[in-house]
Amino acid sequence: MRSQLMMIGAASGLALVAGMAHAETAPALDATAVEAIIVTGEKTSRTLQQTVSSVSVTTAGKIERENIQTLYDVVNRTANMSETYGKTGFTIRGVSNSNVSGGGIGGLATVYVDGAALPETAVFSGPLEMWDIGQVEVLRGPQSTLQGRNSLAGAVIIRSTDPTFDYHFRARATAASGDERSIAFAGGGPLVADQLAFRLAVEKKEADGFIYNPTRHEDADSLDNLSVRGKLLLTPTALPDLKVLATYAHNKRESGYLFTYARTDTPDYYDHRLDYSNDPTRSDAKTDIFTLESSYRLSDPLTLSAIASWNKVWTLGSYDTDYSAARIAYGTREQTYKTASQELRLNYEGERLKGLLGLYHARREGQDVTTSLTNVPFPKPTLVSVLTSTLLAGAPNPTPAQQAAAAAQASAFANLYVAALPVIPVDYLGSQPDEIETTAIFADGAFTLTPRLSLLGGLRYDHEENTGSSVQKAAFAGTYPDPAAFGPYAAYVTLVNQFVGGMVAQAGATASKSTRKFNAFLPKVGVKYDWTPDIATSLVVQRGYRSGGSTVNIARSSVAPYDQEYTWNYEAALRTAWLDGALTVNANAFYVDWKDQQVLVNLGLNTYDSQVENAGKSHLYGFELEVAHRVDAQLSWYASLGHTRTKFDDFTVKVGTTSSDLSGAEFPYAPHWTLSSGVDYRWNNGLVGHLDGNYRGKAYSQADVSQASAALIKSRLLFNGRFGYERQHWGAYVFGKNLLNTTYSQYRRNDVPIALLGDPRVIGLTLETRW
Repeated sequence: MRSQLMMIGAASGLALVAGMAHAETAPALDATAVEAIIVTGEKTSRTLQQTVSSVSVTTAGKIERENIQTLYDVVNRTANMSETYGKTGFTIRGVSNSNVSGGGIGGLATVYVDGAALPETAVFSGPLEMWDIGQVEVLRGPQSTLQGRNSLAGAVIIRSTDPTFDYHFRARATAASGDERSIAFAGGGPLVADQLAFRLAVEKKEADGFIYNPTRHEDADSLDNLSVRGKLLLTPTALPDLKVLATYAHNKRESGYLFTYARTDTPDYYDHRLDYSNDPTRSDAKTDIFTLESSYRLSDPLTLSAIASWNKVWTLGSYDTDYSAARIAYGTREQTYKTASQELRLNYEGERLKGLLGLYHARREGQDVTTSLTNVPFPKPTLVSVLTSTLLAGAPNPTPAQQAAAAAQASAFANLYVAALPVIPVDYLGSQPDEIETTAIFADGAFTLTPRLSLLGGLRYDHEENTGSSVQKAAFAGTYPDPAAFGPYAAYVTLVNQFVGGMVAQAGATASKSTRKFNAFLPKVGVKYDWTPDIATSLVVQRGYRSGGSTVNIARSSVAPYDQEYTWNYEAALRTAWLDGALTVNANAFYVDWKDQQVLVNLGLNTYDSQVENAGKSHLYGFELEVAHRVDAQLSWYASLGHTRTKFDDFTVKVGTTSSDLSGAEFPYAPHWTLSSGVDYRWNNGLVGHLDGNYRGKAYSQADVSQASAALIKSRLLFNGRFGYERQHWGAYVFGKNLLNTTYSQYRRNDVPIALLGDPRVIGLTLETRW
């Protein structure tokens, strides 16, 4: 760890030394003026220094300076945040945005784009490009009081650039490694002076990727992405206190499957990445988002706000699960989610009391259809158990010797049968529609008791109705072993063939529609003390929540219910500003106690005999430390350090007649240490430079009894840079990602030689014009 810290520090130092020339210039900033960063994710306007929650803010300026292209570039630069299974998700403080141990269908961290909450599928396939984005906020820790059901771990708030009443346009062209090329445009201005303004942003990006498929003679992870966004801002002179903002965004994406593996049994597989699948491993996605935000100032302290949103996310994925040139196992998955929400909020900004009161309603309709030819590993232990019971059926009180003889005979036959049918090929069709309706009332505020001491509080009452059903069709798609080939075991073979057919048939059935209702009360209390105008500390205790639901057990074709899970979260915060605000040093420390955790358990019939149960208890703790300093108009730097420790306290998984105690295991994709640092320098002659590095400590890709050896993800250190020349109306830049070409993986399979490899070094060129 110490050597990695020294490398980042040395890189920052080199960048500082590089910036020592002064001549005439392109646009410069005031010497040490620092524009206050406004945090909007808590549904009120507070500066970053006034916010007690742990918030990392990526501004439009940082997005441009650091060549941040997607949400996952933000993830890599944020303390206590990390990618999970490739770029299919992320963790906040060691907690995945989807689930911790496979359990639960509701997310644990929600991504909002211009006020619209996106379903989990959009975390890979949605509009997460950073072109013309105004700000990204990562709120670490539970946001259940303000955001509701899917924010136990935190929330990500993405806001695109708003229209203005001044004309402004920009265009950009980029070419980079992996045959990446993109062209983008953004701009707008007034349609009616001081009353109606527009903004339009378009980006088209294509790339060949880094993995080639010699079986299909095509690039396995190529990308074709189109993003279009339009915004209208209305501030009518007839109603000077009214502001209305309408946004429509469309994103169409064609890419490799959400996780695209590369073979690890080929020479130099980091430099020559191959996928031999004969069936396509692709994902197509379309996302449409519409939001309408309005606010009206009723009086000096009172503002009434409303936001209505609608979004539709459609994805179609096709995959090859034998990872070979043979057509053995494959499938498709089509998911469609439509979400509509409305929120009405009253904000009050008095001298001593500041807070808000809100009402919320949302409805999400989902459809999930899977078709596949799947090879299910034969459940040999189940077969031995069934045969042993059959052999002992005529002995009401079998002796130990009889039991041992029956078990030995059953095991001997099972070995012969499994050798003839090692996997059970199943032709499967599954459809799981669901509908979630949520209604909530919430409040949040601060009351000043003395000039220095404030009381903090909040609450949310959340009611949810969760409706789901399942329609499944399953058929045996192989050839049964011939009884005649087994001699004296022929009768047993006939019996087991019937057992296999019955097991497959059991997965083909219908689970009727059922509705479950959940109610949650989510309080928050805290105190804040301002030691000086620039130094403040706080302590907050609040309850986090994820609703229960129902999960489909494919093997049994049943819908199994599970209950809510809760956390109690204890968080201390420090906010400091120095050198007239040019230097900020902020920190948060946290402890989380997690009860009734939703975990995925296997019941023993086969791989697909799994369902969610409230079977776990865990805890986590850690801290974030973030420093930002603008030295002068030319030089600025930042650094952040995150530490998280996670642990399952009670986590027992039952598989058939045996159980595994996973207590003591860590959460998957929860590195102990995360670190990032960056430096910017602007020369007076128009040259600009940026260098940053980010470190992620070791983590585990799964939680199981062999976690330390089988699931270890090694630590990795990445450096990125952007250097160029700019004038008032144009700029040219060279950028690099993973400058040292660090080789790393996010996941490896032990049974098949495949892995999710991190991106190699990328070098690119950007040309931009502004007018």
